[in-house]
Amino acid sequence: MRVAIVGAGAVGRSIAGELLENGHTVMLIEKDGRKVRTRSVPGAEWVQADACEVSSLEEAQLATCDVVVAATGDDKANLVVSLLAKTEFAVNRVVARVKDPRNEWLYTEAWGVDVAVSTPRVLAALVEEAVTVGDVVRLMSFRKGAANLVEITLGDDTPWVGRALREVPLPRETVLTTILRGDRVITPSPDEPLESGDELLFVSHGDTEEELQYVFAPEGPGGTAR
Repeated sequence: MRVAIVGAGAVGRSIAGELLENGHTVMLIEKDGRKVRTRSVPGAEWVQADACEVSSLEEAQLATCDVVVAATGDDKANLVVSLLAKTEFAVNRVVARVKDPRNEWLYTEAWGVDVAVSTPRVLAALVEEAVTVGDVVRLMSFRKGAANLVEITLGDDTPWVGRALREVPLPRETVLTTILRGDRVITPSPDEPLESGDELLFVSHGDTEEELQYVFAPEGPGGTAR
């Protein structure tokens, strides 16, 4: 992919480095000349410009990018960049950093944002994921909550332990994407038996999370089916 990252601070440079390692083409756009440090991310294309100006984005050929990441430390700038990327340049995917969690409600499709990333929210989700067993933990939201990446860790009291995935009555609009078992990453198959301690990653509609929780509860359908 060709990815434009607006904001060449520590966050922007770190994202750029990761994407370059994964074989993507990266363009860093930074307004402040003091932050244009080409040696810090040598594989990236650097553009010194104000990304809140349409003319600057035209010169940077933003329309050729598959993804734009608004990663500045200013929520106002991130929102403006997101809106311009989506409405003026028809960028397919816009990811925006939420600097102040109080402004998270603004990061919607109305501002051109496809995915909003709030560090406090992500950290809280990771803490919950690490210590919670038997409860659905939301890790990330897509399309403003229309779909979520959620995780549930199976406890010893889960009635589905030892039974094949095909037996589990998953809610509508819910897809099991991965099973994490120890240091293994398992692609789900209908005949795969579940084990205690499995971490199940789902993409699910927000309205079905309570139903998903019930499916894996001791008193759920798995418990009554035996």
